[in-house]
Amino acid sequence: MTAKSAAAAARATVYGYPRQGQGRELKKAIEGYWKGRVDADALRATATELRRTNWMQLAEAGIHEVPTGDFSYYDHVLDTSVMVGAIPERHRAAVEADALDGYFAMARGTQDAAPLEMTKWFDTNYHYLVPELSPDTAFTADSTQQVAALGQALALGLTARPVLVGPVTYLLLAKSAPGVAADFDPLTLLDRLLPVYAQVLTDLRTAGAEWVQLDEPALVQDRTAAELNAAARAYRDLGGLTDRPKLLVASYFDRLGDALPVLAKAPVEGLALDFTEAAAANLDALAAVGGLPGKRLVAGVVNGRNIWVNDLEKSLATLGTLLGLADRVDVAASCSLLHVPLDATAERDIEPQILRWLAFARQKTAEIVTLAKGLGGGTDTIAAELAANRAVLASRAGSALTHDPAVRARTAAVTATDGRRSQPYPERAAAQRAHLRLPLLPTTTIGSFPQTTELRTARADLRAGRIDSAGYEERIRAEIGEVISFQEKTGLDVLVHGEAERNDMVQYFAEQLTGYLATQHGWVQSYGTRYVRPPILAGDISRPEAMTVRWTTYAQSLTTKPVKGMLTGPVTMLAWSFVRDDQPLADTARQVALALRDEVNDLEAAGTSVIQVDEPALRETLPLRACDHPEYLAWATEAFRLTTAGVRPDTQIHTHMCYAEFGDIVQAIDDLDADVISLEAARSHMQVARELAGHGYPREAGPGVYDIHSPRVPGADEAAALLRRGLEAIPAERLWVNPDCGLKTRAWPETRASLENLVTAARTVRTELSAS
Repeated sequence: MTAKSAAAAARATVYGYPRQGQGRELKKAIEGYWKGRVDADALRATATELRRTNWMQLAEAGIHEVPTGDFSYYDHVLDTSVMVGAIPERHRAAVEADALDGYFAMARGTQDAAPLEMTKWFDTNYHYLVPELSPDTAFTADSTQQVAALGQALALGLTARPVLVGPVTYLLLAKSAPGVAADFDPLTLLDRLLPVYAQVLTDLRTAGAEWVQLDEPALVQDRTAAELNAAARAYRDLGGLTDRPKLLVASYFDRLGDALPVLAKAPVEGLALDFTEAAAANLDALAAVGGLPGKRLVAGVVNGRNIWVNDLEKSLATLGTLLGLADRVDVAASCSLLHVPLDATAERDIEPQILRWLAFARQKTAEIVTLAKGLGGGTDTIAAELAANRAVLASRAGSALTHDPAVRARTAAVTATDGRRSQPYPERAAAQRAHLRLPLLPTTTIGSFPQTTELRTARADLRAGRIDSAGYEERIRAEIGEVISFQEKTGLDVLVHGEAERNDMVQYFAEQLTGYLATQHGWVQSYGTRYVRPPILAGDISRPEAMTVRWTTYAQSLTTKPVKGMLTGPVTMLAWSFVRDDQPLADTARQVALALRDEVNDLEAAGTSVIQVDEPALRETLPLRACDHPEYLAWATEAFRLTTAGVRPDTQIHTHMCYAEFGDIVQAIDDLDADVISLEAARSHMQVARELAGHGYPREAGPGVYDIHSPRVPGADEAAALLRRGLEAIPAERLWVNPDCGLKTRAWPETRASLENLVTAARTVRTELSAS
């Protein structure tokens, strides 16, 4: 096909779409099902209607080929485990008794069976359920869910493409099941898994699929020769099937690198590449392999992870370069639109001029359609759209919001000394022990306590004008009092105020900093039914006034025990926002760090002796390629130290991280120079404690003994057993006892019981240590 005919054949498509619905109908239906207010048939009906609505929105916007299989009740990787029959033995009976309840048991656990481990989907804030595999795993095909979704879309008269997690990525994301040697490599199961994928592909072909997309994002990471050979073998075998749909192998989030020649040679009909995060690298690599003659190329030129309006002319130039490198060039977002909110037009509180800068999922589909039209028919066919786009881009570039001279001058004046504590850790530790007088194995929580219906109602009433600020603040004071009283009665050693006043750990601060925009309806799935509204970091950042001092000092006035000041760190403020793309991330991180430094210093001046600066996104934001790690970790750790280094030696700085592969960044954790770090460890059975010990981590650490992402209540014996495992790696004088994460999403009954058991476990182990 010539370049001209390839352009004329251009079509618009996406890899996935937000699942929740305009009013988060899916979240409400699932949580209603868990609480017994919604039955299974009603939940399935809600899901069916949401899928229909999504597909019709896409089709009406001009998307030529809609995705199926991207919709999920909880997580698409968990759906893949069900599709291939990789059900943990402890959940098998539950799945056989009731498939839906068993599915949710794997995700959330039960009182008798722990859930699957949860971690981050590459470098996003989406969490997936980690497959558990062993040498004895026997895969079996169950394509029921995938076939049903395809059938629903086809019945609507739509052209549909099922989207599946590819077999290589699935195995590379998996871990050894409990009791299996840690060095077991799930990729050794590839030959056992491929026939199951072959059966699913056959089932989808029989159901009417012309194309099936197999997502292989793991191939954009550094891969060994053995892993690349496994990918070659997988697509040689699947491509060699006689009764199958056409195969589109998709990559995203970074450059495909050494995997590109492997997939280009494979007997598959198409490749999908990211031309936003790695445009130049993927373009060069594609040219180096001689293009994709006879194949379909789906070009991800619209950023599927951020919310800024696309530069249409720049994207058209990229698309034009691709013509002639493939038999057919289609236009798409760079990845699933799962990672952005649904519709920017729902926002009413953002200034209209600024709102034009934003593109959520519905606006991105319009951009994709416009680009496909321009690629196929020439720029004259989209002249009006191009003119409007140029005006929007110019408006943003020239806005005073994006450039504050005072902020830039302060940032430019930062020196290396600003990022160093005044004394080394051993001297600080001695000063802190003398000042705080904490027991061996001190107990604490991560920060938040349950956000009750009463709290959410009070916040909604304040927004709606049903109560005034005085009434709202009285409710917050009462909640803080209850939280402090409970912690004192339970026997916790370092207390928190519970964060009753906070809507979200990033949004709360964003709403008080200049340069940020907050949305009312910009919900994005983090995990399961947990949705967040990432704020939009649009301009230069500063802190007009103190943000947390008032409520922290009020809580401290209610107790003689230390109360932690609670802040969100600069990297997490970036990672869990839609960050500006018009300057280097390091510059933005430094601005945020300086604003937070002011807050840390004000907390200390108000009498706060323990200050926690959370950085759960430090590992999440790690680039996918090792060669990009040093630059990122240098500015990320510098930003944390810039936030925290201005305090006295006897002020104890904590940080917190959760649900990520910490072994990859232990040196960076050390470089933060925090006095205490708390980390998720319950689901991973204290793996992080062993990783810290292997590194020789010299400071204090609290690997979690209570998994807060499950409704089950761990017994005191269970928590004590985990604590003893932690002591095998970390000396008692440096070990803290805490949950994995904050308690915002939990209910009070399970929170009370779990924390009482946690304190009991700590006391039991203290007694054992004193007797030994």
